[in-house]
Amino acid sequence: MNIAIVGATGNVGRKTLEVLEKKEISIDNLYLVASPKSAGKKIKFLGKEIEVHNLENFDFSKVRIAFFAAGGKISEKFAEKAAKYCLVIDNSSFYRMDPDVPLVVPQVNPDDLNNIKKNIIANPNCSTAQLVIALKPLHDLFIIKRVVVSTYQSVSGAGKAPMDELFKQTQLVLEGKNVKSQNFTKQIAFNAIPHIDVFSDDGYTKEELKMRNETKKILGDRINLTATCVRLPISVSHSESVNLQFEKSFSLEKVRKELNNFEGCKVIDERLDGCYITPLEAEGKDETFISRIREDKTIENGLNLWIVSDNLLRGAALNAVEIAETLIKNNFYGK
Repeated sequence: MNIAIVGATGNVGRKTLEVLEKKEISIDNLYLVASPKSAGKKIKFLGKEIEVHNLENFDFSKVRIAFFAAGGKISEKFAEKAAKYCLVIDNSSFYRMDPDVPLVVPQVNPDDLNNIKKNIIANPNCSTAQLVIALKPLHDLFIIKRVVVSTYQSVSGAGKAPMDELFKQTQLVLEGKNVKSQNFTKQIAFNAIPHIDVFSDDGYTKEELKMRNETKKILGDRINLTATCVRLPISVSHSESVNLQFEKSFSLEKVRKELNNFEGCKVIDERLDGCYITPLEAEGKDETFISRIREDKTIENGLNLWIVSDNLLRGAALNAVEIAETLIKNNFYGK
């Protein structure tokens, strides 16, 4: 089993390496691939130093699976070239809404892997991935009619440079110095920015539309979803305040039981001080945590949830590796 990671020097690429180290996938040769400026660097994996290859001339015929973790522009240029020789698992947004590319969270819709046409599988947006893994068991039981979600997203979702900017801005503010924003529309330190990605004509941002469109593709068109996405001065982990309306009646006991029994979910929900999960506590953990489970008494069959997950893991690297595990377990049922 030969595997490549494209974008190996970035946030998601490095996190993919960490996940692979913990998993039991038998890897014969691991190829780390990145831009020409990163070629020649060395990164440790299982105690060994591996040299980074130049993406511009990398031979994908040497690998069976290629994880793409380098952004949409790189996927647009290189993913289909790579897919002529190997299976591509793409973390970018470029192929997510392509009807010929399955958009997969293995715990939620693994059967979609039976329909691989371009030899490419898409990873959903990080905020979508943690949402659908919590919605799936509830949708199966009670049928979700409508979702209203507000996200509180960490800066790591935007990449390494925004993370560095948060740290730098925080230091400048504490020192009483002026702050200039480079990667955000406004100061991110000690602030909240209700704007992630570009605006569309209807006033929603691209991030908000991703959540709507990707949730429908994964769980079905019957679900109506509206989102407001906010960037917070947090390094890792995304949080979501979620309001659901079901077609069927439910009990809180049944909701907690189904969520806790669903693979990848963990309920931390007691009505006591501190008996809920925050972004800091979710960092570095595989689970999607659900807290603040309560009935919304303003609508029929309404429910409120608080969902928190490490966006670099569940929303990116972990989900991608779990797709690979599912493919391997089922003997690569693609073309």
